[in-house]
Amino acid sequence: MNYTTLISAEQLQTLMGNGAPLLVFDCSFELMKPEAGDQQFSQAHIPGSVRANLDRHLSALPGAPAASGGRHPLPSRENFALWLGSVGLTHDMQVVVYDRQGANYCGRLWWMLKWVGHEHAAVLDGGLEAWYAAGGVVTSGTGAHHPPQVFRPGPERATLCVTAQLAERLGRPGQNIIDARAAPRFRGEVEPLDPVAGHIPGALNRPFAGNMGPDGRFKPASVLKEEFLALLAGRDPASVVHHCGSGVSAVPNIIAMEVAGLGRQALYAGSWSEWCSDPARPVAQG
Repeated sequence: MNYTTLISAEQLQTLMGNGAPLLVFDCSFELMKPEAGDQQFSQAHIPGSVRANLDRHLSALPGAPAASGGRHPLPSRENFALWLGSVGLTHDMQVVVYDRQGANYCGRLWWMLKWVGHEHAAVLDGGLEAWYAAGGVVTSGTGAHHPPQVFRPGPERATLCVTAQLAERLGRPGQNIIDARAAPRFRGEVEPLDPVAGHIPGALNRPFAGNMGPDGRFKPASVLKEEFLALLAGRDPASVVHHCGSGVSAVPNIIAMEVAGLGRQALYAGSWSEWCSDPARPVAQG
């Protein structure tokens, strides 16, 4: 069986026990303390895991080609594919991604894998805590090293929206925007990271943490569907473009809508950090 959205800890244990072609990534990260994720990984991770760091592996390095702007610009598809091959990924592998931060950072890798054509990628529902709860063992140290492979990008299975596209369609019925940032940032009451406070005019607000239940797992599909349809209030789910501050925490909303059976929508990866970098672009508050 191939998993393309979520996978439970028990299902992952079964795959590992069966010896299925599999690659597991630990994407743990702390935005305000970037070194913390590496420390967390060194202390404990699922055996066989590969480290995926937001700054080093899931964003374009300074001076390298980038597919988006913003605080965490996407690397080019070609450079990302080279890294995937260097850590041992092949096209027949099931990928499982996890973190300790509510699928915030592993969601980025999930989306990027779809973007380079690797559909068989799933988020470990509940993250490392769910792994512990299922009796999963962990190991420590630097992580696994797998033989390098040749991984070439395939047809895009996730849609990247760039600033020019978003700006051109702004306010038109064929495009609706969902912002995943916390409500005070969306309203422009606080802005701890970017130079301008507020949001893209017309955007709807759905903080990404709202997709999770008290157990840290995604809410049931029926609940997610009801909540997103209420937010959209008759708007076409297929018209949605998701964004956040820098193209990371928007992805749990993309996953949640797909789990809810509402399709896979576009990601504006540059997000608010790219949008607000040009004073000519409109800003709304409240």
